[in-house]
Amino acid sequence: MAACKRIPKTIFSNIFSRSSTGFQSSSSFGPQSSLISRRGIASRLYVAGLSFYTTEKALQDAFSQYGQVVEANVMMDKVSSRSKGFGFVTYASTDEAEKAIAEMDGKTLHGRIISVELAKPRARYNSGMPIARGPPEPPTKQQ
Repeated sequence: MAACKRIPKTIFSNIFSRSSTGFQSSSSFGPQSSLISRRGIASRLYVAGLSFYTTEKALQDAFSQYGQVVEANVMMDKVSSRSKGFGFVTYASTDEAEKAIAEMDGKTLHGRIISVELAKPRARYNSGMPIARGPPEPPTKQQ
């Protein structure tokens, strides 16, 4: 509690401020996509086979003709700052996502044939320290 007393009140007011919709959002499109996907409202698609020159804007434009795209991400390599060749598109509803899968799977986007499918849920990894279990037990002779 003592740590809270040292934090200026302006930080608390920024953290707990809410817009008229009840969410703190950086864009005018509504709640953050992380909130939507956690509630199960949105459908996230995995898009593989992207060109190295495909941007997030181009990906969003290509998929927006099949419904409301909440978010489009192209995964980038940290070392080379180049596209890894896959990305994710989040739709507002499952119907729009299914329509996009049916229409875009196997189509050409920027000279590459892409494959589109529903994204699998993220695996939860324990980010803590590994559990020390000690040395392995010596093998026993079975007779």
